[in-house]
Amino acid sequence: MASSHSSSPVPQGSSSDVFFKKEVDPTKHIRPVQSLPDVCPKEPTVTDQHRWTIYHSKVNLPAALNDPRLAKRESDFFTKTWGLDFVDTEVIPSFYLPQISKEHFTVYQQEISQREKIHERCKKICPPKDTFDRTLLHTHDKSRTDLEQVPKIFMKPDFALDDSLTFNSVLPWSHFNTAGGKGNRDAASSKLLQEKLSHYLDIVEVNIAHQISLRSEAFFHAMTSQHELQDYLKKTSQAVKMLRDKIAQIDKVMCEGSLHILRLALTRNNCVKVYNKLKLMATVHQTQPTVQVLLSTSEFVGALDLIATTQEVLQQELQGIHSFRHLGSQLCELEKLIDKMMIAEFSTYSHSDLNRPLEDDCQILEEERLVSLVFGLLKQRKLNFLEIYSEEMIITAKNIIKQCVINKVSQIEDIDTDVVLKLADQMRMLNFLQWFDLLKDIFSKFTIFLQRVKATLNIIHSVVLSVLDKNQRTRELEEISQQKNAAKDNSLDTEVAYLIHEGMFISDAFSESELTPIAIDTTSQRNASPNSEPCSSDSVSEPECTTDSSSSKEQTSSSVTPGAVDIMVNEDMKLTDLELGKLANNVQELLYSASDICHDRAVKFLMSRAKDGFLEKLNSTEFITLSRLMETFILETEQICGRKSMSLLGALQSQANKFVNRFHEERKTKLSLLLDNERWKQADVPAEFQDLVDSIADGKIALPEKKSGATEERKPAEVLIVEGQQYAVVGTVLLLIRIILEYCQCVDNIPSVTTDMLTRLSDLLKYFNSRSCQLVLGAGALQVVGLKTITTKNLALSSRCLQLIVHYIPVIRAHFEARLQPKQYSMLRHFDHITKDYHDHIAEISAKLVAIMDSLFDKLLSKYEVKAPVPSACFRNICKQMAKMHEAIFDLLPEEQTQMLFLRINASYKLHLKKQLSHLNVINDGGPQNGLVTADVAFYTGNLQALKGLKDLDLNMAEIWEQKR
Repeated sequence: MASSHSSSPVPQGSSSDVFFKKEVDPTKHIRPVQSLPDVCPKEPTVTDQHRWTIYHSKVNLPAALNDPRLAKRESDFFTKTWGLDFVDTEVIPSFYLPQISKEHFTVYQQEISQREKIHERCKKICPPKDTFDRTLLHTHDKSRTDLEQVPKIFMKPDFALDDSLTFNSVLPWSHFNTAGGKGNRDAASSKLLQEKLSHYLDIVEVNIAHQISLRSEAFFHAMTSQHELQDYLKKTSQAVKMLRDKIAQIDKVMCEGSLHILRLALTRNNCVKVYNKLKLMATVHQTQPTVQVLLSTSEFVGALDLIATTQEVLQQELQGIHSFRHLGSQLCELEKLIDKMMIAEFSTYSHSDLNRPLEDDCQILEEERLVSLVFGLLKQRKLNFLEIYSEEMIITAKNIIKQCVINKVSQIEDIDTDVVLKLADQMRMLNFLQWFDLLKDIFSKFTIFLQRVKATLNIIHSVVLSVLDKNQRTRELEEISQQKNAAKDNSLDTEVAYLIHEGMFISDAFSESELTPIAIDTTSQRNASPNSEPCSSDSVSEPECTTDSSSSKEQTSSSVTPGAVDIMVNEDMKLTDLELGKLANNVQELLYSASDICHDRAVKFLMSRAKDGFLEKLNSTEFITLSRLMETFILETEQICGRKSMSLLGALQSQANKFVNRFHEERKTKLSLLLDNERWKQADVPAEFQDLVDSIADGKIALPEKKSGATEERKPAEVLIVEGQQYAVVGTVLLLIRIILEYCQCVDNIPSVTTDMLTRLSDLLKYFNSRSCQLVLGAGALQVVGLKTITTKNLALSSRCLQLIVHYIPVIRAHFEARLQPKQYSMLRHFDHITKDYHDHIAEISAKLVAIMDSLFDKLLSKYEVKAPVPSACFRNICKQMAKMHEAIFDLLPEEQTQMLFLRINASYKLHLKKQLSHLNVINDGGPQNGLVTADVAFYTGNLQALKGLKDLDLNMAEIWEQKR
């Protein structure tokens, strides 16, 4: 029914023409539609003869019911018809609605009139093809009106009586209820319902028949066209069959052979790939046994390379193969086992290398084994092997000292090892020479030990640097290859064949088929050569052969050979350049650490021997010998390792400081004892001291070696000759010069104590100056030594000794200055202060001598009287005392100093004489008193100039007279 309605032949134009005609009144031809009674009658309602809807409402019902203005409701309120007259009120027109008149439609009528004229003109020119007359139109309208009588529920597309709601709507149960007194009424209703349904059926059947009659021609035409369509289909089927036969022939003649060749080529390539894959699987299957064989020969690098290659093959070429699903984890566990084995092997190698006999000339033990281990450890990033080597170095250093002590103690028969159990106590029983030989042996063993460590670490360092260099070159080559590949990719042709045959590009099939003959030719050439191995008939393509050869090359490169560095550097290391550089620095630091370890063990050895004060008891020669040995060892280790270790140097400096303190205290005590026992008399100078002074004059500031025989025949001299000058000295000064030379020689032997020695020597010289001053000028020798008095000879001798020390102070200063650093030159000011103190002391002694004569002049000249005889007794005593003074000092002091001293004494004499003459009122008037005084003065002058060395002394005795006013 829906299709019949949609294909209705009634044209729209004809219907529109009917509706647009003004002279046709539709109310005259179409009567109003009258609906049938409701199928399901509802509650009774108030209706009138006209059907009322809600749109007819003009009054608000609630307002009408609730009107408060009505005192009484109408009696017919519920019976009268609802409408405008229901309530007697006037509806006031709305102010919002405009009043519509005909003038409002004038504009519309003007527009429509023009269009209507055009439409009428077009109808006259092209009259419509009206195939239906008025009767048909009327019939159509009538049928439509009849169909409207049928309820809409029957027209729904989902109409189904099995739906309870639809069934109750069509057949209400209320019409079939016979209970009570409504049976007749229900029967009538059921009959009426049956008639209505029959009526609806008739209307539908009539309309269907009408529609079929309208489309009868179309049905007959369709039946006629069916036979023609079957003929056309038959011809088309025959044409398709012929076309398929031709295509099949073309495929058989032109395509089937070529495609079969391609299929065979693809099949062959696939077979080759499967064969190569099986070969690769067979090789991979032999990985674990091969690794076991390599590990049995300590080929760790080869085993690791094989494992790495196998893992790479499993991940790239054999991924997803079920039989190898556990091989990857097994190889990982095997790799961890190899890591542990390499660490244990390196520990064993370190122990064997460092603990082998030091007398062995071989510097490096099994170099190839070491290189292999280092490469394997680097490959696995096990960088803690240097810590293992460091721990082994510490243990070896301890064992070296222990073994040397055991060997030395075993050679000494005086040491009973059964009584003295501890090795340290046994070592302390050695004397200096035995202990010194032991220390020398330890140092020599340590030197050999460091040389071996350096050789081993140099190999490790070279391996690390080789890997670092190779990484850098590989990176450069990769960058160059990437640039070349980028340039090649830009020049490649980008055309791609999209014809696909069995999942592959046709172009790929051709390219692989082209590679196959090449492989066959290559295989035939190999078989033809006499040295080539026979190959199977299923030859392998070149790419697969390349894979096998590369894997074999990797296995070959794992073997350790003398040129192992060049071969194994080609392996891919996992370390970065930063890590390799840091590792190289750690290797160098490990060499420094080896030197520090040896020095630390040597320091502990020294400290264990120094517990009983052994080192403090050494004499200068022994300590200097020990110091030279230690300095030599420090220098040798610095040359081997490239850095000076400070522990042994610090221990040496500490012992040197203790030695300097003891050295200084011993000599200061010795000097103090010498001064306390010195009687300040001129001592004879032994020949050895003269030789000592002569060596200093020759520029050799050192204690001369004793000469046998010659020294015994030489007699001691009265004075000490220094650079042509004679020095009368006491024995203490001779020993002091020797002590000073000991200080200087100690500085030469132990340069590290130069500053301390300078300070101590300055203190010693100051002590001699101050103590000699106390004993001589301060007259301390009267109580200390028991001298009766301090004579002028004692004073002159003390002055001459001080002058000798002052003479040597510049020499000592130059000696220390040559051995001080420029920043330490400020310490030389101590010698300037000492020189000044000595000069002041010498001046005080000279002043003391003058003061002695001054007091004598004051005593004698105060009693002087100008009278006969001539010379007077006073002047005789004065000349006598002057002669004694000259006799006491002339042999001690140089002639120039003697003259200067007597000039000062003469000046004092003239001052006192002048004072006495002034007191006596004796003037230079040529009188008798003047003559007497002149005679006494001439006697004094003659006697004084008669003394040795004072002949040319200008006394200028005219100054005794006061100037005339």
